[in-house]
Amino acid sequence: MIALVDVNNFYASAEVLFEPSLAGKPLVVLSNNDGCVVARSPEAKALGINMGDPWFQLRADAQRWGLVKRSSNYQLYADLSERVMLLLARHSLGQEVYSIDECFLLPPDGTPAEQVRWARRLKATVARNVGLPVSIGIAGSKTRAKIATEAAKKLPATGGVVHWDQTPEGYWERLMEALPVTEVWGIAGRLAKRLEAMGIATVAQLRNADPVAIRDRFSVVQMRTVLELNGFPAIPLEDEVATKQQILVSRSFPDRIYDPEVVGAAVAEFAQRASRRLRKEGEVAGRLTVFATTSPHRPGPTHHVSAHVRLAVPTHQPGPLAAAARASLVPKLLPGMPYMRAGILCLDLAPEGAVPILPGVIEQPAPIGELIDAVNARFGHRTLALGRSGTHSPAPWATRQADLSPRYTTDWDELRTVS
Repeated sequence: MIALVDVNNFYASAEVLFEPSLAGKPLVVLSNNDGCVVARSPEAKALGINMGDPWFQLRADAQRWGLVKRSSNYQLYADLSERVMLLLARHSLGQEVYSIDECFLLPPDGTPAEQVRWARRLKATVARNVGLPVSIGIAGSKTRAKIATEAAKKLPATGGVVHWDQTPEGYWERLMEALPVTEVWGIAGRLAKRLEAMGIATVAQLRNADPVAIRDRFSVVQMRTVLELNGFPAIPLEDEVATKQQILVSRSFPDRIYDPEVVGAAVAEFAQRASRRLRKEGEVAGRLTVFATTSPHRPGPTHHVSAHVRLAVPTHQPGPLAAAARASLVPKLLPGMPYMRAGILCLDLAPEGAVPILPGVIEQPAPIGELIDAVNARFGHRTLALGRSGTHSPAPWATRQADLSPRYTTDWDELRTVS
């Protein structure tokens, strides 16, 4: 059996944890620059607020609804996630961290009733030691465990724990016939549309499909999903996280930027951030995709542009990455166009040193990235950087977080105090 543990409404629950007065109120957590909704409390969901809704469209009704907003506090969320995952690992036979708020666990052997008792103790342990609510689904495969967890979240009578083998006869059949296929783990977007074109619109219809035909039409990944829905564990628990396939650094701007050179300076800074993440992972990038776009939510002219760069030498050094990103994107930008978002995607990642370079064939950049990392580790974040990123004057693309909660668990100056 496999258990999936999911922190309920994670970002919103993290905000309520340190500000209990928010409990029971409609609360949304917004993306970078307070742009769009990325998390909702149950009360906000009840108002019909959807993930991705832009704040400027909700602002007019916020006071009437009593809607509260918070800026994303990623440092707080990351710390709370680590606490939850470490705690869960101590109470299971195996763990695979799937996302910041979800992980798969191997429950102890036993009857369904014994495993449910284990899950309830685990739920209480997380609530007592970290303070966050979790839901737990237990089943014979990852995909079924995911469905069981969703049932645990949406059915209060379950107490937040559902075991696939402890439900009334016919329950799962009725549920899968009612659920759209997009409720299946990994089914969304174009894949869902292709399935619907084949007459597969519900979870039950996907479960009943021929797995070999699904493999031939799509891939072995979707075939495994069909097998998992039928109770055959085809996606094993991974106790080692695979190497990242790509690294993305992007941001929405607080205000529209009309100058291509300023957008270029922004992507150069994003490239430096990406280079730091590459060094942290011990990887180099061989290819870049750089992009900028206008807002899809605001009236006016639109422009979506991207550039693709093959690097002469795979690298994680900030200089070559920033120079390549800026030089490839700026000539494609239109002066006077109101750009609202830009970013850089690092691709063709490989472990550092895995791609040998013949000495003298191509000039190697100076390894200043490690120097920048060492200085910043000793004297503080952003003490040293390249170009405009090395100055302390506010950049036009700097993150706007008007309603940022304190970093309660990671900053001595922002610890919760009791008087």
